[in-house]
Amino acid sequence: MNIEKFKRNLGLTELPVELEKLAEFQNKTSSFENYSQGFGLYIQNKSVLKRWSNNDEFLNHLYPFAQADGCGSMYVIWDNGSGSSLSEMPIVVFGDEGDVHIVAENLKSLLHLVSYDVEISALDKIDFWDKDEDYEPSKDLNKYLKWLEMEFGLTQVKKPDAIVKAAQKNYKKAFSSWMKSLKHGKN
Repeated sequence: MNIEKFKRNLGLTELPVELEKLAEFQNKTSSFENYSQGFGLYIQNKSVLKRWSNNDEFLNHLYPFAQADGCGSMYVIWDNGSGSSLSEMPIVVFGDEGDVHIVAENLKSLLHLVSYDVEISALDKIDFWDKDEDYEPSKDLNKYLKWLEMEFGLTQVKKPDAIVKAAQKNYKKAFSSWMKSLKHGKN
């Protein structure tokens, strides 16, 4: 992945440090979808978000940066207007079926979430496919886990729902209100 193109595509002069480090990991140590099932950084322009809204307020506050599953769902940073850095902004999954959900409080929480190594399901609610007897870890999962611990002091998440619940507790209501206000033309 070309990091300069990634930044330009998002309209950023600097990437959040977590994305910069993850892009380096994905480029040099692993590759797209090889360190967590269905996940990988990609260059996706904001036009894909027009499926949900053409509103400039909507498009100017969202930054798509990663595939969330193998079906077309994506992770997006939501600039909630708090003035925090993009590293600290909430992460939303835009599902391939049209559902939209808050999933992580920030980029570091998302990196922890994807360590579970199971594709996310973003339909009526957020869910994770069970790790049954057929589960096979991603090829480079162990490399990702070592990198995650070295860079951020995080180990593999055992209960991904806890990350999602914390994020939704803090941001779901505000995000829903923001989305609703855009539909009604209130900016």
